[in-house]
Amino acid sequence: MSLGPDSQGLTSNELLVQQHQQLTTLAQIIANEKHILQQHDPQALLAISQEKNTLLIAIQQLDQTIGQNQRFAQDKAAGKLTQELAEITDLLTHCQQQNLINGQIIQQSQLAVERMKTSLLENHNKSAITYDKKGKKSAGLSSLGLKA
Repeated sequence: MSLGPDSQGLTSNELLVQQHQQLTTLAQIIANEKHILQQHDPQALLAISQEKNTLLIAIQQLDQTIGQNQRFAQDKAAGKLTQELAEITDLLTHCQQQNLINGQIIQQSQLAVERMKTSLLENHNKSAITYDKKGKKSAGLSSLGLKA
C-alpha cells in the first residue's frame, strides 16, 4: 500500500464520521451566522466568518484525502458506504440551502444600506445629487460648485 492519505490508517467509516462531524459543525456555524446577520453585529460576523473559512478549508482537505484514499474508493465501489454517503449528502445539501438563505439576508441588508445612503444624500443636499453611469444616485460635484 502506498504512503500518503492512506498512511493515516483511518478506515473508510472513520473518514466519513470525521466528514459528518465537520459538516454538522458547519451547519451550526451557518445557523449562528444567520442569527448574527439578523442581529446586525459586525464584530461577531467577522469572527464567525473566520471560523467558517477555517472549517471550510479543513472540509476541503478531508475531502481531498477521501478522494485519494484507495481503500475508500474500494469500499464505495463495493456499496459498503451507501447509507453514510446519503446522510453526508443530505447534510451538505442542508448546509448549502442555509448558506443561500444567509446570502439573501446579506443582499437584503446591502439594499437597505444603499437605500439609507441614498435617502441621506438626498436629504443632505438635494441639489448635489447626480447619477452615475449605472443610474445610481451619488453625491454630485457640489464640492467644486458644479451641478449636473
